[in-house]
Amino acid sequence: MKPISRAAGAAFTIALAACASVAGAAAQDLVPIRFGTNWVAQAEHGGYYQAVVDGTYAACGLDVEIVPGGPQANNRMLLPVGRIDFYMGGNLVQAFSAIQQDIPTMVVAASFQKDPQILMSHPGQGFDTFESLKDSDDILIGREGLATFYQWLRVAHGFSEEKVRPYTFSPAPFIINPRAVQQGYLTSEPFAVETEAGFTPNVFLLADQGFATYATTIETRRELVETQPEVVQCFVDGSAIGWYNYLYGDNAAANEMIKRDNPEMTDDKLAYSLEKLKEYGIVDSGDTLTLGIGAMTHERFESFFEQMVEAGLFAADLDYRQAYTLDFVNKGVGLELRPQ
Repeated sequence: MKPISRAAGAAFTIALAACASVAGAAAQDLVPIRFGTNWVAQAEHGGYYQAVVDGTYAACGLDVEIVPGGPQANNRMLLPVGRIDFYMGGNLVQAFSAIQQDIPTMVVAASFQKDPQILMSHPGQGFDTFESLKDSDDILIGREGLATFYQWLRVAHGFSEEKVRPYTFSPAPFIINPRAVQQGYLTSEPFAVETEAGFTPNVFLLADQGFATYATTIETRRELVETQPEVVQCFVDGSAIGWYNYLYGDNAAANEMIKRDNPEMTDDKLAYSLEKLKEYGIVDSGDTLTLGIGAMTHERFESFFEQMVEAGLFAADLDYRQAYTLDFVNKGVGLELRPQ
């Protein structure tokens, strides 16, 4: 799809701002939408919170309620049964699995161009390069990670399952074992190590080593795409603008809303996460530089699907193209909001 011009994107943003001024009076006309995240509120959800507090969603007709996820929540299961309207997916493994299981959901945008999944190690212990990590005898990986990205690491980079040890989502075993390698999230586990142990670990982003998946996707039901495409378009566009404003604008109100939804969140954690999102180009890099935040391409989907077939996660004849649509992205919405 050909991206619209920056001028057209600016016109769209101005129109949203104009509509926002009357959104309060017309609140009864807004379409109620429930958006479920996959974890507790944090900076990694910042663009969506920004679009709520700025009135961006309301400006094109949506009254969006963010439904936080967490260890006791399973928002993914609420999407196909209609309890929520949009869901913040993890990576594309889940989207392909939905097709495999005949679940009628699909990806309509990718808020993260890179998956924040990392491996980390202690500096100065012989594991200062990505290729050296597989030589560790203690690679701490969770059950889900072992079944997904670690299978890619095994096939693509020669990692061994025999060296995997359980990751209990506590940094303590890693901190006390200088020879350990541990999985993590770019914006989370390194911060915990720095805070609790006082040193900065080596960080290796899997996306920069070839792990080609999109992440923090926007998923919805196929039925909503077919019957209310204007609602889907509004949510995708509003989310893109929200992310631009959260990354590059005044995000104080969004952060306050995040802290209300997650009282354990702190200002320093929010600041660290935002810094890493920008430093590593998690949200805004690659195709987004011309197509806008949320961009997706057929080539990326094909590349990642082939990786997962090679890793043994899916059969080669799975019709993975049912897992997504490009109809709502790549239009350049919000490009003018990026600093020049």
